[in-house]
Amino acid sequence: MAGKHHLSVLRSDLRALLVTFREALAELSQHKLRTLLTLLGMIFGVGAVIAMLNIGKGAEQEALRMIETMGLNNLIVKSTDLDNEDLYEQRKQTSGLSLRDAEAALSTLPFIKSVAAQRAIDTYAVFSATGKSTATATGVTPEYFQLTPFQLAGGRLFEDQDTQNLTQVAVLGEEVARQLFPAGNALGNQIKINHLWFEVVGVLDSPFVQDSNFEGVQLGSEREQIFIPFATATQRFSQKKLAPEVTELKFELIPESDAQQAARAIAHLLDRRHNNVDDYELVVPAALMAQKMETQTIFNIVMSCVAGISLLVGGIGIMNIMLATVLERTREIGLLRAVGATQKDIRNQYLVESFTIAILGGLLGIIFGVILSEIIALYAGWAISWSLQAILLSFTVCAVIGLLFGVYPAVKASRLNPIEALQSD
Repeated sequence: MAGKHHLSVLRSDLRALLVTFREALAELSQHKLRTLLTLLGMIFGVGAVIAMLNIGKGAEQEALRMIETMGLNNLIVKSTDLDNEDLYEQRKQTSGLSLRDAEAALSTLPFIKSVAAQRAIDTYAVFSATGKSTATATGVTPEYFQLTPFQLAGGRLFEDQDTQNLTQVAVLGEEVARQLFPAGNALGNQIKINHLWFEVVGVLDSPFVQDSNFEGVQLGSEREQIFIPFATATQRFSQKKLAPEVTELKFELIPESDAQQAARAIAHLLDRRHNNVDDYELVVPAALMAQKMETQTIFNIVMSCVAGISLLVGGIGIMNIMLATVLERTREIGLLRAVGATQKDIRNQYLVESFTIAILGGLLGIIFGVILSEIIALYAGWAISWSLQAILLSFTVCAVIGLLFGVYPAVKASRLNPIEALQSD
């Protein structure tokens, strides 16, 4: 019986709350312009929070996709690009990056799982029977494709036999294949790179990102590259005078290795082998990712503060309109008290009204945030990612602020003296 009694009381309270909510909506609808102006602070605040968090999450996911193209568990060593005079001085002490550097690191450093080499080719002509391209060619060892998450659209990658036999085969980036073979029949056909003909044995799918710059590192260039075996590039193409044997080395670390410690060890090894000549650049994708996340965190904090200020301004607006409402409805409050309404009834009525304003502002703010996110993505070209957490968080904060800023006007209304309220003008 006690349970049924409690359930009956709960239902009665819910019905009373719904009645109060309808009355609040009716009261707010009588002052549409004033209500709308009060809502604007909440709308802009919620919208800004949603847009900011969507953009932040989109930037984070885009950064993860970008870093995957380099390999989060990789270390990249690039040969520095110098003018002839500086290069000549360097070559007096070191010959630059080479395969011997890769072999030395692989044999002496236990945290290196594998290594791939890349060599740029001075490309001045690329064409096929059906098209031409401004793409650049680069020689890579077979491990290169294992250390980078490329996807094949068709065909195959390089094999050890291609290296041993100096086979003239090529794997095309997606954009190069489209330029050279508009009809889409690249596999098995011939292309000419400078003075040599190559058979197309593979075509790469579109990478995770298009041409993008991530913390100073250019990504996505594989779409406009032609890959050939490293040995073929070394033996079949002439090299610029004083140019290093290897343009880039990519080291794969064993799982759970400390990237920063590994980078210091590799740098120490290369410095000793190169007589401490600064002829290379070391890129640590994990460090770039950490730097990007730190920057993104600062951005999120700043934007959250700005959006929070907007919500606070909206809360002040709610308090302002509720205080004005108390003054306007003083006689009504006195009449309600005279016919039996308690202080709790008056307080709850005004709390529901302020909460209703916050709820309406939150709902309209969600719509505004969605539209704002799409506009930013469209015109700024930024990646966005929809986050239910962002919507729920902003809506909850808006509702809480509306409720908190409605407490003082509600308490003030409930404490009015009924007799004085009835006698007020």
